[in-house]
Amino acid sequence: MRANTGNSTLARRRRAGVPMDSYDRLPPALRRWLSEAALPWSPHSALRAWRKALRACGDEDAACGRLSRIKAAQLRRDKVWAIRRSGRG
Repeated sequence: MRANTGNSTLARRRRAGVPMDSYDRLPPALRRWLSEAALPWSPHSALRAWRKALRACGDEDAACGRLSRIKAAQLRRDKVWAIRRSGRG
């Protein structure tokens, strides 16, 4: 059975530890944003992007907006999502 990692052509990486434990320790605003993410994010990479966005923006709403722009850029790079947008998938 295939793991539920989403349907994506982007590279996947394995991490040590229990991902749900890491997810549970994320800030609530980041967990809310991740709950609507179109692509699978590891808790580690999501937290790294969140901290960077929070430093640059200064507040959680603006940081979520920055993460949404990152997500949009990744969706443009992902061949699976490009096919869905074109109507050929």
